[in-house]
Amino acid sequence: MTGDEILKVRGLCKSFGGLAAVDDVSLQVRTGELNAVIGPNGAGKTTLINLLSGDLPASSGSILFRDQDITKIPPERRSRLGIGRSYQKTNIFLGFTVLENCRLAAQSRAPCALNWWRAASSYGDAMEQARRALTAVELTDRADEVALALSHGEQRQLELAMCLATEPRLLLLDEPLAGMGTEESQKMVDLIGRLADAHAILLVEHDMDAVFQLADVLTVMVNGKVLATGAPAEIRANREVQHAYLGSSDEIS
Repeated sequence: MTGDEILKVRGLCKSFGGLAAVDDVSLQVRTGELNAVIGPNGAGKTTLINLLSGDLPASSGSILFRDQDITKIPPERRSRLGIGRSYQKTNIFLGFTVLENCRLAAQSRAPCALNWWRAASSYGDAMEQARRALTAVELTDRADEVALALSHGEQRQLELAMCLATEPRLLLLDEPLAGMGTEESQKMVDLIGRLADAHAILLVEHDMDAVFQLADVLTVMVNGKVLATGAPAEIRANREVQHAYLGSSDEIS
């Protein structure tokens, strides 16, 4: 069951010179809801996520998170407010252990600077947050292994665990299934499905089987604009989407 709107985007634009990469985009995401953003390459999907996370400044428009206007605040403050994100390329500390990766993420939420002379492992709250995150992504048994030793799929799980260790309310996931085989992809789909029960999720993904398995709402972008938004069944049958996204009149399968 979905809750209140946690993210509201209105008329969001981002231009690079004369190119409008994101053009008047409006959407919303509710707690307990997964909104999947799909579209062809160059549609503006990753640029949209970069705008929402604060990695890029908006040219115009507004972003409200839990009714607070965050359009102009930096990414580190957005993260502290409860927005977590993953990237197309895995972004972890390969030379650190799995637990250390999550502990570092959890420590970013400390209310004050840490004592350089105190062992990091002695910070109980951060360690507990890290362990909870590893449990959520089913990596507890790999906690003491160096991240470099993990498979690609497990490294993607670890990146998601690092997000969870910051205790986010909203997850921005940019192609979390990229580069995975069938078994790893299904494991990630199952994990994201579980997380959607307690989080608001905005997902960018090219795997249409995964998208239609997970999404409560689909937003279709083409050339920086929103072409259509609706339930998966509505989008599947939308002729405009079929023509613009698939180049045919056949239904999305």
